[in-house]
Amino acid sequence: MQKQLDLRKILPQTYPFLFIDKISHLDAEKQIITCIKNVSGNESYFQGHFPGNPVLPGVIIVEAMAQTSILLYAALKPGNMARKPVFFLGKIEAVFKKPVVPGDVLELNASSEKIIDTGGIVRVSAKVGASIVAEATLSFGVKLI
Repeated sequence: MQKQLDLRKILPQTYPFLFIDKISHLDAEKQIITCIKNVSGNESYFQGHFPGNPVLPGVIIVEAMAQTSILLYAALKPGNMARKPVFFLGKIEAVFKKPVVPGDVLELNASSEKIIDTGGIVRVSAKVGASIVAEATLSFGVKLI
């Protein structure tokens, strides 16, 4: 079953902290989502990380993974999203395998290990082309207002 989500209405982040450009696939029954982040060379963090050899900071990759996880939560718990939840990133176990550079298209694939009203555990991989560049397991909490 496919659902459509408007990521800009769901994610609390806005530019320049919105790190998801689009949702390319969502299957709520299988509890999986795929999001895309186009890595542009004009992003401000490339000016200092690293001049002459820019690399997407790992913290940005983790934040894109977290935003992908919020979108998956929104698909699985749509009733909770109407309550304007606050998300808290908990434990992060991440492995970075290859650098991501301007011009790359980062594909973020997330699957639920466990999603409940008050939080979740999500496994996320980040790919550029066929190569996995990072993998993480993210635990997060949700406070319903």
